[in-house]
Amino acid sequence: MQRKAYVPGLAALLAVLVAGCSAGDGSDGSATDSKAGEGTQSVAEPGKYRTLLEPCGSVERGTLKDLLPGTAELPEEQQQRIFRGTAAVTYDTDRRVGCNWKADSPDASHTLSLDFERVVSYDTSVSDDDRAQEVFATKQAGASLPVAEDPRDEKGTASPPAGTPSGPASPSGSPSPGASTGTDDPSATPEGLEPRELDGLGDAAFLDDVLNPAGAGSTAQRRTVSVVFRTSNVIVTIVYREQPARTTEVPDSKELQEKAQSLARNLVEKFSD
Repeated sequence: MQRKAYVPGLAALLAVLVAGCSAGDGSDGSATDSKAGEGTQSVAEPGKYRTLLEPCGSVERGTLKDLLPGTAELPEEQQQRIFRGTAAVTYDTDRRVGCNWKADSPDASHTLSLDFERVVSYDTSVSDDDRAQEVFATKQAGASLPVAEDPRDEKGTASPPAGTPSGPASPSGSPSPGASTGTDDPSATPEGLEPRELDGLGDAAFLDDVLNPAGAGSTAQRRTVSVVFRTSNVIVTIVYREQPARTTEVPDSKELQEKAQSLARNLVEKFSD
């Protein structure tokens, strides 16, 4: 009979122990939630854009008529085919899309191409915007923009000793490579229209202007103006070309640059909508 007297006391002790364990194991969520925040790393911000504009439909017909002169004189059916554009072949339309247009006229041939790229960073410590800026910087480095001088040269710390040539010697009186000659060479890009960075166009932008032969053995000149800008995690590339029908003519830099920049401003607004 005395052995049975201890059973209720033992049961009560076990009940207390079980209750104590239940109160401290975080089963009510409080302990788990406080633990979840410990040791977690901050994740970089995602980009603003999760989708891309449809490129062939992003340029208004009136703008295409201006960029592709001569199309207004064509039959309506042919105009429709030109203005419709040709979509670029891509494998992931959420990440990259493009479109191309081409029009020939008695005076010149014009082509326009658009490329939209949405950059995504797979590094949680690097934001989509920062990764997009890295891609943009690579594109800019590949363009023919002038390279900024080393700031150390201004202080003289990195300059070569006096009398030491900094490069291949030039004949007496001849300009150094890349220097402006001040001539009226129609093939040269006019002063102030050289390849350069652009202000007030997205988060960063630059313009490139290249004049080269239209093809192997051709005496015709073709000018290619490119405008590249970044808005958040999207990089837009506009390539606008003109090839005159007459070999003696040189495409005008100012006109092509103004048209390409005008289109770029319109696209910035469309992405901002």
